[in-house]
Amino acid sequence: MIESIDITLRFLAIGASLLLLTLLVFGKVRTSIKVPLVGLLLGAMAYLLNSSPAIREFIPLLRFIDLLSLSVPFWLWLFARRLFEREPDQRLFWGLVVVQILCWYFGNFQPWSRPVGFYIIHFVGIALVFDLIRVAFAGREDDLIEKRRLIRLWLPLLVGIQSGGVLMFELVLGDAISLSWVQMVNAGLILLLCLFAGLALLTPDPELLVQSGKDHPASRNSQPDLSASEHVLSEKLNAAMEERYYRTPGLTIATLADHLEVPEHRLRALINKRLGHRNFSAFLNGLRIAEAREILAEKTQVDTPVLTIAMDLGYNSLATFNRAFRAESGTTPTDYRREKLGKEHNQN
Repeated sequence: MIESIDITLRFLAIGASLLLLTLLVFGKVRTSIKVPLVGLLLGAMAYLLNSSPAIREFIPLLRFIDLLSLSVPFWLWLFARRLFEREPDQRLFWGLVVVQILCWYFGNFQPWSRPVGFYIIHFVGIALVFDLIRVAFAGREDDLIEKRRLIRLWLPLLVGIQSGGVLMFELVLGDAISLSWVQMVNAGLILLLCLFAGLALLTPDPELLVQSGKDHPASRNSQPDLSASEHVLSEKLNAAMEERYYRTPGLTIATLADHLEVPEHRLRALINKRLGHRNFSAFLNGLRIAEAREILAEKTQVDTPVLTIAMDLGYNSLATFNRAFRAESGTTPTDYRREKLGKEHNQN
């Protein structure tokens, strides 16, 4: 009875995954999100086939199906990273790809090393799940997109229960899950995840899945169409920024809302939907780096150390300032100063 329900749930989940793949391929979801989602769906279908003793004996090319199923935590992690706009370092990305392939190869073609590959791939998967949870919660305060703030709450919960739970269970057992009732519950969870994903992809949210993950700040010359209350809040915000309140070390949107004496959710909505910023740190960096460029291009400030400029602008370290400056300007503060003052010297 349990086995029959398990098989039914698995094929329902595979059918839902195929439908989601169709929606993805022909949908408007941006490529950076589409690629890990396609990989995740293919991996989930492979896992549903590969992890069922009743089904796997009828599957050809089982070893290659196993490669796809092992990649589920990786694709899930990459999807979350890109959704939350925390693109992983390329060295880490390709290092994980190499580890996945090597563990699969030694586990399937070198039987003597199968236990080593099994434990490595599971420890790596658990590490990816923990990193996903860390990134989701750590960036929630900075996130200005309300729907994505909600995703930062429930996605780690679902991933922790399903993917993290399976990895931990298999790690303790030292092998794939064999208990029929656990298999059935796992297949049911995967089906639920597919149905939730289907709701999101049927009408993809433009801000989350379609538009590029970049800020589109409103031009100073073109004022957004603000309501009366938004106009008052905008004036308060502009006044605080003109007073260089953005220089406050450790400034968060919560402390800024307290300073302006306004509800935090209203300030988030203004900066996101009206001013075009997706993260509070991007809004803050835009103001700080604009002033940094002015200081670095000023002849009277030529002997002011870059570290002093960074600290005066509210950064807690030179490395943080350098990263923010390069992201905004495409160069380092030192090179920017040399270029600007060098041009002025040549013109004279």
